[in-house]
Amino acid sequence: MLYLKALHIVFVVSWFAGLFYLPRIFVNLAMETNTAATERLLLMARKLYRFTTILSIPAIGFGVWLWLGYGFRGGWLHAKLALVLVTVGYHHACGLLLKKFEKGVNARSHKWYRWFNEAPVVLLLAIVVLVVVKPF
Repeated sequence: MLYLKALHIVFVVSWFAGLFYLPRIFVNLAMETNTAATERLLLMARKLYRFTTILSIPAIGFGVWLWLGYGFRGGWLHAKLALVLVTVGYHHACGLLLKKFEKGVNARSHKWYRWFNEAPVVLLLAIVVLVVVKPF
């Protein structure tokens, strides 16, 4: 089970790395006016979103495997799973925002994306505290 935990942690960290960086690309896209630079940023965002999506699958899969092995006990786990669902929603929201950038219909400012970029930090912090401290 320790190997499963290790793999789960590695894939979660990798997934979150993508969730930290993708909205940062959105900040740059929202500020960019040069067509060539915009195309380069869109290419980077597409590749990162695809790769991050691939990383999320084993992260969630190993988490489910751990859940089946250890059971579903403790309120902290319910809270963690709720935050994991929020994280999955955030991930999909990034995909929808990317599609808007690709269509050229982004209506949000770079300042909004700077705030949007902070959500995965808060999510990861809350999830790690729940897992380590198990407050309830």
